[in-house]
Amino acid sequence: MLIKINNLSKQFQTDEVITKVLFDLNFEIKKGEFIAIMGPSGSGKSTLMNILGFLDKATSGKYIFKNENITDFDHNKLARLRNEEIGFVFQQFNLLPRTSVLENVMLPLTYSKKIDKNIKIQKATQAVKAVGLEHRINNLSNQLSGGEKQRVAIARALVNDPEIIFADEPTGNLDSKSGEQIMQILNDLNKQGKTIILVTHEQYTAEYAERIIKLKDGKIISDEKVANRRKNGLVK
Repeated sequence: MLIKINNLSKQFQTDEVITKVLFDLNFEIKKGEFIAIMGPSGSGKSTLMNILGFLDKATSGKYIFKNENITDFDHNKLARLRNEEIGFVFQQFNLLPRTSVLENVMLPLTYSKKIDKNIKIQKATQAVKAVGLEHRINNLSNQLSGGEKQRVAIARALVNDPEIIFADEPTGNLDSKSGEQIMQILNDLNKQGKTIILVTHEQYTAEYAERIIKLKDGKIISDEKVANRRKNGLVK
């Protein structure tokens, strides 16, 4: 089992105000699954993704990752896990402006002193090719379309060969055609063995996954297999 969540809860406290966001969540994710986490604004789906992606910690409960309870890991160990095990794709792309595609994709490798610069360039180039953007590799990020920027973000998420790719509303800023292309890339990566955890409020996008976990008011209201998964924009 890749991920096991037991009675996980999260609350935020500011001054004397306590806001409860997640309530006693329980679920498991196997290696190689494609999971969609759905819910309306305020349902807690982004908070859950941040916890699963080691960006935040639960208030209570257990998070077992690869048979290790990460609940009590310190910031350094969580940072190492983020760098080695996780790739993130965000709605806003988060690319460095006026910086080339290659340099943006190389960014996660920048702090690794163990990897030679030529190897970093090679790994980044392979990641760019994996998303079909080798013809744009020397273009600056502000010269790209929205769909191309999201492909760069996916390449950047791939460059460290992570176990899991988290995609937070990856099609939210894209037209429907570009959105379908991005979801197809994620689908292909899943076929290659990557575990994909997708956060979305769109049913259409969620149906690319094999399983949908739905949240409402911080609680899981359903966790079901997708009967007819989408592929290339079509239900098959």
